[in-house]
Amino acid sequence: MDIGIGLPNTVPGTSGRTLIDWARDAEGAGFSSLGTIGRIVFPSYEELITLSAAAAVTNHIRLTTSVLLAPLYSNVALFAKQAASLDRLSGGRLVLGLGLGGRDDDFSASGISTKGKGRRLDEQLTEMKRIWSGEDRGYAGGIGPEPVRRGGPELILGGTAKASFRRVALLGDGWIMGGGTPDMFAQAAASVDEAWQAAGRTGRPRKLALAYFALGSDPRTQADNYLLNYYAWLGDFAKQIAAGAAISGEMVKDCVAAFESKGCDELILVPTASSPDQVALLAEAVF
Repeated sequence: MDIGIGLPNTVPGTSGRTLIDWARDAEGAGFSSLGTIGRIVFPSYEELITLSAAAAVTNHIRLTTSVLLAPLYSNVALFAKQAASLDRLSGGRLVLGLGLGGRDDDFSASGISTKGKGRRLDEQLTEMKRIWSGEDRGYAGGIGPEPVRRGGPELILGGTAKASFRRVALLGDGWIMGGGTPDMFAQAAASVDEAWQAAGRTGRPRKLALAYFALGSDPRTQADNYLLNYYAWLGDFAKQIAAGAAISGEMVKDCVAAFESKGCDELILVPTASSPDQVALLAEAVF
């Protein structure tokens, strides 16, 4: 199983220099991916811009939006161009993880209705694939640049509803679980495989998962300070999310082993703080 690390792009107070150093250190430590999570109404860095900065100081680590809320990017042509640009500039390292989002404030702030967001995502994906194929759109031809991978960047789609699994099978290359236990992952992954086979797809979908970690000095407080704030909109459920964070090297190792045993292809461990020691501490725990 590959092990990636999240960038602290949603940790309040993180500086641009910290993000750049984090990306460079993560590649040097041997992590498979740099991941980002995102929302609109929060003091966070936008994901494609964050990964563009990371791309400039790295050479081979994957750049994964894990996940970006696609319905909020309503100009599909521009969105496809932005993704293709990052993919081309990074030498084909973009993994475009997309989800629907569940916070009404992000949609209100974007002037977009939450109604029909699943249908809109299907339409977005179909349109972006047409754009990435080089379809003629005007006097100058298609909307470029051409992605490095034929057909566009790898598409990893989130969601745990039957419609989400069907979307992976029809339009994606894989699936990602944004949060939950290894057993929850295994159950949903089986449904993804079932939908994949029903759609007549060959091969197998790549399956990813996210898990939070906090290491170093007073990790419990570190995890609570971030997660109870980030997930405050969920009420008491935020406490369950915070309680599930891996707050020791042994807990991280157990988390990695559990997801690997359930057939996860890549686990991205998401930080709850942006202190520079987090990359080295996580690398020490998992490698």
